[in-house]
Amino acid sequence: MTIVLNEPGIDGLAGAVDALRAWQDDRTPLQLHPGDLGWAWALGAERLAADVRTWSADGRVVAVGYLDGPDVLRLTTAPDLRQDEALARQLHADLDDPARGVLPAGEVGLEIPSGALLRETLLAAGWHLDEPWTPLHRDLSEPVKDSGLRIEVADQGTAGVRTAVHRSAFGSEKFTEEVWHVLAAGPVYADARCLIGYDGQGNAVAAATVWSAGPGRPGLLEPVGVHADHRGRGYGTAIGVAAAAALREMGASSAFVSTPSANTAAVATYKAAGYEPSPERLDVGRAA
Repeated sequence: MTIVLNEPGIDGLAGAVDALRAWQDDRTPLQLHPGDLGWAWALGAERLAADVRTWSADGRVVAVGYLDGPDVLRLTTAPDLRQDEALARQLHADLDDPARGVLPAGEVGLEIPSGALLRETLLAAGWHLDEPWTPLHRDLSEPVKDSGLRIEVADQGTAGVRTAVHRSAFGSEKFTEEVWHVLAAGPVYADARCLIGYDGQGNAVAAATVWSAGPGRPGLLEPVGVHADHRGRGYGTAIGVAAAAALREMGASSAFVSTPSANTAAVATYKAAGYEPSPERLDVGRAA
């Protein structure tokens, strides 16, 4: 098997998304999801394409990586090749050689699915275990109870409300109404919804974006936030429930979310919303 590293470009993004969609299953609780690329599309297709790498063998995409920041790569592989030695060796070679344009020299972090041979390969080569994350999932085979919030799906007219909640929740000014329109125009957003939760007084108190990978596959929550003026009132739990309900309506088999294990408040909020934690998954890192 000859494995080739590619920079897919804008025209190749659809192939990367299709591969990610096909690889989603309820047995892999934390891996790169098409929704991750869909959320990153808010920065524009050209910027996203510059941060995506694929690996192919015999015309088939066998691995996809997304540079989520200057020195953090989120990487997943075709499930049937997670224990393939040739793929693990090739990925290791490409990750460790800055000239190949996947990761820079020096200190870097890598997210890979549990059970991938690549993890053992990198650790044996001197990489180290890094930040722990807690994946949580909620089975959607049964109906989801009402969240207690009035839920509205954001559209052209309410994009400003959606983005204002996000900016307050995360203390960031980057997610503007104009950026939302770029996000919503991206092809991955056809399988997504931005939810706005309102309290009894009509205040927009929480928001979430949910991403489907297709019927019968797990959907993703990314991102989820509560307006800073309305924290401590259970709205994080409520929007988590609403997100699960929306994904079930879209045909998802389950709803997934993950958070750094150190964020114990977020873990507790998702558990209260009916999400079951899976075993911790540790990133791997390379020292400078």
